[in-house]
Amino acid sequence: MNILIIGSGGREHALGWKIKQSEKTENLYFAPGNAGTSALGDNFEVGVSDFPGLKKAVLENQINLVVVGPEVPLVDGIHDFFTRDSELKNIKVVGPKKAGAQLEGSKDFAKEFMRRHNIPTAKYFSVTKNNLAEGIEFLGSLTDPYVLKADGLAAGKGVLIIDDLEEAKNSLREMLGGKFGQASNKVVVEEFLSGVEVSVFVITDGKDYKILPEAKDYKRIGEGDTGLNTGGMGAISPVPFADEEFMGKVKSRIIIPTINGLQDDQIEYNGFIFFGLININSDPFVIEYNVRLGDPETEAVLMRVKSDLVDLLEGAADGTLAEKEIIFDDRTAATVMLVAGGYPESYEKGKVINGLDRVANSTVFHAGTKMQENNVVTNGGRVLAVSSLGENMTEALASSYRNAELIQFEKKYYRKDLGFDL
Repeated sequence: MNILIIGSGGREHALGWKIKQSEKTENLYFAPGNAGTSALGDNFEVGVSDFPGLKKAVLENQINLVVVGPEVPLVDGIHDFFTRDSELKNIKVVGPKKAGAQLEGSKDFAKEFMRRHNIPTAKYFSVTKNNLAEGIEFLGSLTDPYVLKADGLAAGKGVLIIDDLEEAKNSLREMLGGKFGQASNKVVVEEFLSGVEVSVFVITDGKDYKILPEAKDYKRIGEGDTGLNTGGMGAISPVPFADEEFMGKVKSRIIIPTINGLQDDQIEYNGFIFFGLININSDPFVIEYNVRLGDPETEAVLMRVKSDLVDLLEGAADGTLAEKEIIFDDRTAATVMLVAGGYPESYEKGKVINGLDRVANSTVFHAGTKMQENNVVTNGGRVLAVSSLGENMTEALASSYRNAELIQFEKKYYRKDLGFDL
């Protein structure tokens, strides 16, 4: 079949790498893709939310299956657009419709969903300009640090963790005043949960689900988890504490109530659900939902999926997931993210990348790259994800770090302490 992957990052390159391995895949396309995806299939110069442009590409290339990588087109309603269009309605789309995408598109919606279905999460209060006084009062009832989350999508930058109460109150006012644009017209104030985070992923057809390998990602730019938050500096899978007992709790307290809750609320849902969890004294709590695979976790997780991914995607799209099988590789996968100097603040693009041809025993997934005058050049803050399998974490990391060293571009940076907390 002909398959289109929407997106341009490391997640989409990793999805393409895995999809390409399936006997069911005939032609593979990306919109818009990057320098790495162009080696797997054809890139279309179409934006992820350019629905008319995507329609044209789908019809012209006789696409049978569309896999939506990032959250923005899902929240914008791409699946609904396909369903409502007479020429597109029979094409299989993997990714929730707009109603289900609200689990990521609105923090308030997600918290209310968890409250309604008794899913463990932090105490919270949703604040607008109309109830600011109550929001300030709720802040005062918490102990530091204070967590403020923009309700809408803010490109991963809408979460503030603040130690000082007065500063938190001022930040709340700034957010409601438009600090993150419309995304912070409403702000969710949360109690801070202290523990170790883990990312758990399922693929679902709305009734049944399969759990993918879990992963630990590293969000801070600096070693020892210091400095600014990023889109992710690396990931490791499996996670030692996510043993049978812990995952049993995740399943019974979080995954099953979420799937059942979507059905109870009559929200049609197919595709991936990412549970951003925190382990507090061996009990899992939900920090956030995402309605797609995580990045850079995908670049580690898919290294460990031995099953045919296209088979699973088809099952999610047509309601036959219960019949499908998912098999894991027992080895450890480690992903090291190479980023542009200055990221996550201002950084330069267009730096020539050398040494990709020297990489051995690792897979390099392109995140922010493009082709320019026959060179691969940087085209984003997170540039490349170097992923490796090993018999254990030490071996997998050693391979990724060895190859990270071989790849060169001006002002390259990566964290050298991944796994320090495992």
